[in-house]
Amino acid sequence: MIDFLSEDYIDFTIRYSADSRRFLQENPNIILCKVLEGRFAVVYVHISDLPEFLNAAGTLRAPVYPTVQGLMGRIDMEVSGILAVQNQPYLSLYGQGVLLGFVDTGIDYTLDTFRYGDGSTRIVSLWDQSVQGNAPEDFCFGAEYSREDINMALRSEDPQSIVPHRDDAGHGTFLASVAGGRESDSNIGAAPYSELVVVKLKKLKNFFRNEFLIPENQQNAYSSSDIMMGLDYLVHKAAELKRPIAICVCLGSSYTGHDGYSYYQEYISGLSMQTGVFITAAAGNESNTRHHMTGYTAQGESADIEIRAGEKEQGFVLTLWTFALDRMSVSLTSPLGETISRIPAQPDLVKVTNLLLENTTVTVEYHFPLATTGSQLTIIKLRKPTPGIWSITVYGDLILNGQFHAWLPITGFVGPDTAFLSPSPYYTVTSPGTAFGVTTCGAYSSINQSLYVSSSWGPSRFDAQLPDLVAPGVNVMGVYPWGYGTMTGTSVSAAITAGAGALLLQWGSENNMKLNSINIRTYLLNGCTRRPGFTYPNYQWGFGELNLIRAFEIMRQI
Repeated sequence: MIDFLSEDYIDFTIRYSADSRRFLQENPNIILCKVLEGRFAVVYVHISDLPEFLNAAGTLRAPVYPTVQGLMGRIDMEVSGILAVQNQPYLSLYGQGVLLGFVDTGIDYTLDTFRYGDGSTRIVSLWDQSVQGNAPEDFCFGAEYSREDINMALRSEDPQSIVPHRDDAGHGTFLASVAGGRESDSNIGAAPYSELVVVKLKKLKNFFRNEFLIPENQQNAYSSSDIMMGLDYLVHKAAELKRPIAICVCLGSSYTGHDGYSYYQEYISGLSMQTGVFITAAAGNESNTRHHMTGYTAQGESADIEIRAGEKEQGFVLTLWTFALDRMSVSLTSPLGETISRIPAQPDLVKVTNLLLENTTVTVEYHFPLATTGSQLTIIKLRKPTPGIWSITVYGDLILNGQFHAWLPITGFVGPDTAFLSPSPYYTVTSPGTAFGVTTCGAYSSINQSLYVSSSWGPSRFDAQLPDLVAPGVNVMGVYPWGYGTMTGTSVSAAITAGAGALLLQWGSENNMKLNSINIRTYLLNGCTRRPGFTYPNYQWGFGELNLIRAFEIMRQI
């Protein structure tokens, strides 16, 4: 029996095809865990077999490391036009018959806001990936708890003895209360009569924590492979119950190309086209963090990237992306003047250098052409970087476009004082917010009508319009496992928008309309409040502020 939660087994996501099926048959030490929508496969490899696997998998154009994802925090429902939809007598939409889905840190199932008046649960099912138990059908790890299990726990004097599930972070619980919390004196969710399907993600394996240099004090790091399987669970549970589902994805990453073309984003885009599925994603909270910069170089010329490494920085990963057909190489200079000479760009080259006078290890990796876009990805890892200014020189080896983008990890995955010296707030929408078909939500304050200072700006690296819209995301009231409180950030905006989508799904079901993420997104964007003097769409406010009642009014007109 394989323990998939063990640190000895590492997960990868590969494209599922005739070649990969043959590859799996020829390598029985590679364990197929889950096939997702017939297009992707999550596989596990024992850490002792990892070098052999990575070498053999080259024929598949390389397995894809999962991207590391991190968490993104009554007046708000009113300004979003949601209360008007709930109270409009000919609509009176509260989410009846619709599921809300969350792949996050779990949920406090004991709270009254997730229970009916008789004390029974509104949670249809719960998959806790972080513990071993009765795994869901066709999944290889975790423990699934049904409505009946949760109700039995709620009737017990010790609920944890029956359903041993907790949300220690509180993030998932809070977002579920905002999107679908039951009405109380202090709080009402956007879709309070909906029911919930919840996935608690297991924590990132130590192998990937080391690969991505995740700080030791950052516990809320997750694998995109686990998120993909969580989304698969939500969508298939909804299909099994023959009910529509609005899904809230409030995790984000800057390790991808910000272009919508990673395996994870391709997968989520496919789900968004399914009838009865609506997906929202947080845009991220990265616009003012100084974690992105962009520049140009011509063929035979060079450009510099300067980064300040903070005093307490233990290490970070910088990703440098170019466009297809462009080839660039790099050299580095440390704060004390040590130089790593220009490293010629070769496909899948990995070069590790230990500086002579400093306690820093520098790793440079080149990956091109990437299977999804043909782009070049250069990864630069600095372990125990010397504090001060690091200079990376980018050389134009073969140039047709010349633009490059560089990203540091999201807030919490890099030290607070580590930043680019010449940053740009544009192109900071995180993955999966750059995926096609999802509704990507920025945040604004419903109190002073200003954009949330950290709300990520668009566009995508391929200049797609982002974000789609903004919703309230500053000091929004909700429920934590430990009581009422507030949260700020684009996670909250996405949760409110997910609740709005649930009301549209209810309306569509009652009017025999086959709605999905694509057309719901269109209705929401049509209904956005747009301010005089602004040009829309734009890269901060998208198409405007979420206004659900106005979306219905415009639908009636057309």
